[in-house]
Amino acid sequence: MRIRLEGNRAELTLGMIHLRQIFTVTAMSQAFPDRARPRNYRLYVTITPRKGR
Repeated sequence: MRIRLEGNRAELTLGMIHLRQIFTVTAMSQAFPDRARPRNYRLYVTITPRKGR
């Protein structure tokens, strides 16, 4: 599954910590600046369910 995270750098970091606790992160893009909100970024992440859950 591919998902998009949006927020400031601290929010993206916290989101990635939580995602990695539940899913296996197989790919992650660089953080792209959000054109509409200058302090926010977008990050694209590909995840898969962890085995045994």
